[in-house]
Parts: sequence; structure tokens; C-alpha cells
Amino acid sequence: ANGSVVTWGEAMGGGDSSEVASLLTEGVVQVCGNNKAFAAIKTNSSVVTWGEAMYGGNSSEVAPLLTEGVVQVCWNSHAFAAIKANGSVVTWGQAKCGGNSSAVAALLTEGVVQVCGNNRAFAAIKTNGNLVTWGEAMYGGHSSEVAPLLTEGVVQVCGNSRVFAAIKANGSVVTWGVAERGGNSSAVAPLLTDGVVQVCGNNGAFAAIKANGSVVTWGDAMYGGNSSEVAALLTEGVVQVCGNNRVFAAIKANGSVVTWGDAMYGGNGGNSSAVAPLLTEGVVQVCGNSRVFAAIKANGSVVTWGEAKCGGNSSAVAALLTEGVVQVCGNNRAFAAIKANGSVVTWGEAMYGGNSSAVAALLAEGASIMATSSNRHAFA
Repeated sequence: ANGSVVTWGEAMGGGDSSEVASLLTEGVVQVCGNNKAFAAIKTNSSVVTWGEAMYGGNSSEVAPLLTEGVVQVCWNSHAFAAIKANGSVVTWGQAKCGGNSSAVAALLTEGVVQVCGNNRAFAAIKTNGNLVTWGEAMYGGHSSEVAPLLTEGVVQVCGNSRVFAAIKANGSVVTWGVAERGGNSSAVAPLLTDGVVQVCGNNGAFAAIKANGSVVTWGDAMYGGNSSEVAALLTEGVVQVCGNNRVFAAIKANGSVVTWGDAMYGGNGGNSSAVAPLLTEGVVQVCGNSRVFAAIKANGSVVTWGEAKCGGNSSAVAALLTEGVVQVCGNNRAFAAIKANGSVVTWGEAMYGGNSSAVAALLAEGASIMATSSNRHAFA
């Protein structure tokens, strides 16, 4: 509650924030993580970074631009992009992955309202509904093939690992990037011409929620791009979709959960069947890490499924997850849950932050933890 930051997990990936500790003792209002670094916005609108330098943990090259005026920080796997109050964008991290935005710099000096990243590229929406992209071309950093469709009317952008999907004001969807991962949506094109209100991506596919509560999927079938096995359950009533690496989980208006994709990662059947009776009602939020899902129920309890060692098995902390959980955050192979009493419960692979014993005193009841953020290897 005092705006300080506690970090744990892989030290090189941002779990050790000792080099900037003096800047994280108060006043932090937002933390954002990518693969191996973090960026924190403070109340004075400055930004503090830590973690692996090449991933953006070292922002010294753009430091003068991050001392004031930052309102949002966005990320892809290898870089960061900060939106400033004047609508300009500042980027840092791996150059080829969007850390260097010089090729489109003239388009990023004003008017940017949203930035979205995938693994190696960024897409920015401007106030006029125009879209600007940069980063690795094959990951969607080059959008020339669909450029005429992105000059106006874009209201939301979503990325998976190698593709972007843009929702336009008329409810249609435009996709670009690696074709087999969802960049080519021609197989479902007639279903994406109107009525889309939300798009969610995982590593290799997309799921779009339409205004009538139905879901349309495309991309690699093994990643959930083919949802035919559960199609009858996705024709109405879906209110939220969440993805992990290779699976999607949809919450329906009745609080039930539908999953599809690779069973090993928590898809239909496989590891989700063991908890199916617990997912028929009362689910209010689902969070994924790379291989697992965690669902918060209306009574504050948590249900987990997927690869056991990555958090799918939460039996070691089960007694702490029966009530009072208000938020769950996942990274690559672990989870952290905030409880109503301000404490934090962690589980999953120890080196990824599943074991928080080194900072346990800072995460105990009464610590007043307000939010948790993650990158792939640590928590903050």
C-alpha cells in the first residue's frame, strides 16, 4: 500500500532488484514485465527498470525520456514501449524486436493511445484509429500486406507469439504475421466481418468473442485454433477467454469453464478432467501461465490444472487457497495469489518464484500487497 516493490524468482530475470532497490521503496503505481526484465512507473510518472539489460532491464539509452510524463508501459518478450502523456512513444530493449523504433519514429511522436506487443514486435493505435507497427517483420512488425485495412477504425490490438489481430470499430478483425499461427484467418473470415468484441491469443492461435457470446477460433489446431470438440459449448454465453501456451479457457455467464487445445497443458480432457466438477459454476476469473491455468471462484477459492510441476498441482498450498483470493498472476512456470488480507501465496517451480520463502516476511498477512506482476522468470 506504500507503493514499494518486492521481487522474487530468478535473480537475473528480475527476481533480484537490489541495484534499484532505493528507487522501489515508495511511489510505484504500476509494474510491467517481459521475458527477463521489469519496468515500474512511479507516481511522478518516471520509470525504473531492472533485470537482464538486453531485454530492457537497462534503459540508460533512453533514461532522459523516462524521467517524467510516462502514463503506461507495454512490453513484448524482448523490449518495452512507454506511452507518454503527450502521446509519444519511447522504446528500449532488443533493437530488432522493437526496442529500436527509429524506422517509424516520425509516426510515434504524438497521438498514440495503445501499444500491444507479441514476442518480437509492437503495434500502436493512434487517436485517428490508424495502426503503426515495428519490430521483426515476420512477427507482424511489417504490416504492409494489410496496411489499407489499418489506416482507420482500429480500436483494439491483440498479439499471440508471432501474429497480431486488430479489432475495428465495425467489429471486424484484421490479422497479419506468421500465417499458420493465425496470421492467415481466411478459414474463418466470414465469421470475423462483424460483431467481434474481444480477441485473445496464446502462442499459436486466437479466440475471438462475438457480441452474441459465441467464440471463433483460428491458427494452429494443436494450440486451440481448432475448437470443434467443444464447439457446442461456445455458441453462446462466453464472457472471457484466457490462453496459456497451447490452450484456451473460456468462462461462461453461468460461471462454468470450457477448455480446448493441448490436453497436457490443461486443454479439454487430459489434466482438466480431474477438476471438471469444480469448473461447472462459480468461476469469476481464469489466469494462465505457460502450461497451467488457475481459476478463482466466487467464494475466493482457487482451482488449478495443467502440468503439475508448473503449478497445476497446488496441493502444497491448498489450505491457503480455499478462500479469500482476489487476484492470481502467473509467469512461465509458477503462480502468485493475492488474498484479501494482503498476503501472497505462491506455488509452482521454485526458481521461477513458486518458492517465495526468501521474501515471505514481506508477503505475509498485513503486508497490504495491492497487486502482483510477473515476467517469465520472476514476480514483483
